[in-house]
Amino acid sequence: MQKLLRGLIPVLIFLVSHSAFAQTGEVRGFVYDKASSEPVIFTTVFLDGTNFGISTDINGYFSITKVPAGTYTLKVSSLEYADFTESITITSGKIITKRIELEESNVQLDEVTISGKKIAAQENIQVAINTVKPREIKIMPSVGGEPDLAQYIQTLPGVVFTGDQGGQLFIRGGSPVQNLILLDGLLVYNPFHSIGLFSIFDTDILKNADIYTGGFNAEYGGRTSAVIDVATRDGNKNRFGGKVSTNPFTSKLNLEGPISKGENGGGVSFVLSGRTSYLDRTSKLFYDYVETENGLPYSFNDIYAKTTISSSQGSKVSFYGFNFSDRAGLDANSTFGWDQIGVGTNFLFLPTGSSQLITGTIGYSSYDIGIEEATQSPRNSKVSSLNLSLGFTYFIKKSEIKWGIQYVGNSTSFNTVTPNKVNVEDNQNNTEMAGYFKYRIVQSRFVLEPSVRLQYYASLGNLSLEPRFGAKLNVTDDFRLKFATGLFTQNLIATRSDRDVVNLFAGYISSPSSLFNENRESVDVKLQQAQHYIGGFELDLFRDRIEINVEPYIKLFTQNININRLKVFADDPDFIVEDGQSSGVDFQVKYDDRNLFVQAGYSLGFNERRGPVGDGIVRQGINDDASQPLSYRIYNPSFDRRHNVNMIVSYAFGKNESWELSGRWNLGSGFPFTQTVAFYENVNFSGGSNANPVNENGELGIIYDDFNKGRLPYYHRLDLSAKKKIEFNKNSTLEISANLINVYDRDNLFYFDRVNFERVNQLPILPSLGLSWSF
Repeated sequence: MQKLLRGLIPVLIFLVSHSAFAQTGEVRGFVYDKASSEPVIFTTVFLDGTNFGISTDINGYFSITKVPAGTYTLKVSSLEYADFTESITITSGKIITKRIELEESNVQLDEVTISGKKIAAQENIQVAINTVKPREIKIMPSVGGEPDLAQYIQTLPGVVFTGDQGGQLFIRGGSPVQNLILLDGLLVYNPFHSIGLFSIFDTDILKNADIYTGGFNAEYGGRTSAVIDVATRDGNKNRFGGKVSTNPFTSKLNLEGPISKGENGGGVSFVLSGRTSYLDRTSKLFYDYVETENGLPYSFNDIYAKTTISSSQGSKVSFYGFNFSDRAGLDANSTFGWDQIGVGTNFLFLPTGSSQLITGTIGYSSYDIGIEEATQSPRNSKVSSLNLSLGFTYFIKKSEIKWGIQYVGNSTSFNTVTPNKVNVEDNQNNTEMAGYFKYRIVQSRFVLEPSVRLQYYASLGNLSLEPRFGAKLNVTDDFRLKFATGLFTQNLIATRSDRDVVNLFAGYISSPSSLFNENRESVDVKLQQAQHYIGGFELDLFRDRIEINVEPYIKLFTQNININRLKVFADDPDFIVEDGQSSGVDFQVKYDDRNLFVQAGYSLGFNERRGPVGDGIVRQGINDDASQPLSYRIYNPSFDRRHNVNMIVSYAFGKNESWELSGRWNLGSGFPFTQTVAFYENVNFSGGSNANPVNENGELGIIYDDFNKGRLPYYHRLDLSAKKKIEFNKNSTLEISANLINVYDRDNLFYFDRVNFERVNQLPILPSLGLSWSF
């Protein structure tokens, strides 16, 4: 590590000094929406008539460096805004800082605007990443007219969602615990409510969401599969406003505005979001097929608040906090719930006279989950984390260097009872520290992005060197090849096994004390480990209005750690070590021409795990033959969906496009499950040595077929919505939304009770009417 740092320091000093004394200048700054002073992200800023240009980042920041001295026309081109132009003079050795405000435009897309979008595609790797903006979420049919990130993520290629009720999110073969989830830089452990149609993220305060389905660079770590990085808006800096909405499922209130106004766009602003559900109370009134006395047993509450202090030059600091809760009634005698809280601060600092951009986050979050059942002792789990990060970004023309340090200190506690009535309790304190370095090299026909992450798990004493690499080749202006690969590790383990079909209870544990491989040898590196290999191409057609994206991938999970569901005795190991592979290919076609939006995706996926699958074979106790290897087999985990199709169509029409019709159709092949061979009477000799098996009543015993060899039926569902906007004035709009979920009332299987031979389905047809007023 010391040799690596000694090698990097001279390079960094050279880069900084070279920038300071070169006979060129720099223009940098931020691009904002004039009405709200919110940053305009991922828009193109360039010097007209030259090849100097760049896209703004998530903060609206841009930096065009190494510009020869002279007079230029600075131009900004965006999809939703009128073009901006200004004459500027570049002086050698000087930095010009600009604050650019864009006004909304109703003009249809032109070639310059579309070319700006193409520039972003050509200059970024964009392997296995979906950048989601609020507009794309809002055009989808939604439950009660309330658009939600959870519903949109389910439509992305490579994403498998296992059900509307208690569903889990699997991204290209990775389990939920293997997804890194960030909200404004703060760790979040469960983004979805028990009824899987709703997430904790409020679309109306969303600025951007990056969904990495694999191959992410060294800036992210501590997870082996995917990343969901969500950022919220800072709040309107010019005027007070908000939104009130209601429907049969939820009600919501948003408020935002300036606390104090400063000069040239500076000042203090706030955003506040609160949402509550009452499906458990309204469902029995609106939906006559709900037979339970208490209605559909789901309820949740979400609160998020944020205040931001901004300078006129673009530097800012934000303070935020959240409180999310969820409750579900499993049956008359069983309850489930979790609470998630967090507080934090993040900042962006633009030093005067330096080409660097400095960002950082400090925050604390916790997740507390519990379940009580009539037939089993209560189970609970809690994880709390303190995370800190500091990053430095430096621009060289279109290229970018970023490096930083990160720290996560967490504690986990877990208390449960296995199906074999064995108590398991685990309490751990952990420290993770990391440093990363990323260099994005942009040339006319190719982009390279080597990066490396050095991650230290103090509680395990493991140091992990994780190289990552991405590349893109611009074969033509319309056709691009791309590739990404990397090594990934994590310490956190879920108490929910990959073998579970339905399990709302998902606690967290870490730092397993002892691990054994199939040869019964102790495993020294007690980390989950994975390798990603992702390729693909992008193709633009019809004057760039049609985007085609194809990505084949392989994820090698070289060491997966699962809780030992087969534990019988106290001396049996708590965990099992497995390996596996997920592979497939994802296709996506997108057409976006303002009033018409079409998105179609297809995923072909294969998921395999290799591990113990039978009773007792993972034992290390006295009844096990320690001289023989454990019996490992290849099996398909419960989320292995071979085919998955998603289609979204949205069309806006009428005066000022005040009407909108949208639809979504999803088709998924059946999940694997273990079939039943036979039932028998299992006499447990509860009377001891005097028991008479002829007269004693036994328990119901089940003989199972091979693990997960069966397949459930296909899943498919159609959702439709119609929206009408009534504009009273520029800042006051009423939206009426009529929605129909599961239009043709498909009986999609949720769970089959093999003992009582009863079928439990996913949500039936759900009509709803929603109202919202924006002011």
